[in-house]
Amino acid sequence: MSTLVMGVVNVTPDSFSDGGEWFEPDAAVAHGLELLDQGADLLDIGGESTRPGAERPTQDEELRRVLPVVAELAGRGARVSVDTMRAEVAAQALAAGASVVNDVSGGLADPDMAAVVAGSGATYVAMHWRAHSTRMQSLATYDDVVQDVCRELTQRVEALDAAGVRREQIVLDPGFGFAKLATHSWRLLAHLDQVQALGFPVLVGTSRKSFLGRLGVPPGDPPRPATERDAATAATTVLAGLAGAWGVRVHHVPSSVDALRVVAATEQAR
Repeated sequence: MSTLVMGVVNVTPDSFSDGGEWFEPDAAVAHGLELLDQGADLLDIGGESTRPGAERPTQDEELRRVLPVVAELAGRGARVSVDTMRAEVAAQALAAGASVVNDVSGGLADPDMAAVVAGSGATYVAMHWRAHSTRMQSLATYDDVVQDVCRELTQRVEALDAAGVRREQIVLDPGFGFAKLATHSWRLLAHLDQVQALGFPVLVGTSRKSFLGRLGVPPGDPPRPATERDAATAATTVLAGLAGAWGVRVHHVPSSVDALRVVAATEQAR
């Protein structure tokens, strides 16, 4: 199975990656259509910024942001994922045409999420998560980040399974940058095979993360701006493709599409 490219459509005013460039629904829809033209396999639409320190919007505000965009893009034939931690947002987005729920909390933020997903039959991306953005980095402590993340993801799968979510619905995400220091993210990237060994499809979401922005930057200096991290992101897409990841979640689609073409051509030549 080839690795899917999930294009990011942020419908937020405070995204770390694009600063709210596509906050208005018309702009978000146009951006989503552009990502499809560039080769995205599915679109991930989110109305809540999860950058470190971000405050949560109200549920009504999140719904106002995402539902028109989900409905319009799904109506135009796009395969749509809704990026939300709220069960009600997931339910309404699925009713509007989404077929994937991408929950960065893995069901921990909203106890009703598992029931919504189980009832819908939708694909459910469960990410490794420890807390909301305002305090998650204070919890970036691990004995062995790879073993700890794999254990905590397994616990999430068991809880979701007990709540009625079928195992074939589940995709796992190790949560790069969420309650993780740069060293933790690099370790996870180096050991994607151990995450894959849990037996579930894996989504890799490294795109424009701060650990990539620190590459080649002297200690103490600020990381490179988010929009200058796409080449490094494409390199991580190669690693994800070689590891057999289900998908990569990216902001700049063309570079990751090309990166996966390189992986496919190399594998075909073996």
